[in-house]
Amino acid sequence: MTDPQEVARILEETLGGTGGALVERMGIELTGASPERVTGRMPVEGNTQPYGLLHGGASCVLAETLGSIGAALHAGQGRVAVGIEISATHHRAVSSGHVTGVATRVHGGRSVATYEIEITDERGRRVCSSRLTCMLRDA
Repeated sequence: MTDPQEVARILEETLGGTGGALVERMGIELTGASPERVTGRMPVEGNTQPYGLLHGGASCVLAETLGSIGAALHAGQGRVAVGIEISATHHRAVSSGHVTGVATRVHGGRSVATYEIEITDERGRRVCSSRLTCMLRDA
């Protein structure tokens, strides 16, 4: 696991300390972070589409946030991670509670990092499967 001070530094440098305005607006909470695995959660309430279901774009925001944090931690000091591709498959609807995301690194190179992100509901059922690729560059 990455040192908590290193995680705080990465969040401050790459995400403005709190994750940025969108992360705050969505209510995303980071629950764990290392270059190999990042976890977080997000409320369904306030992140729904007109039918009262979790918006697919909200799932993508959670996935990209978690994967980008992992890629930034993998990239290390003096480097940045920039998302270049995201895909998502939405498996089931959620209308209340929180969803939890787990981003797991599947490739970590010098110039590219790829994460698979599994989003589940409070019963542990898969809501969304996502994949994020980030380009890693010098700051």
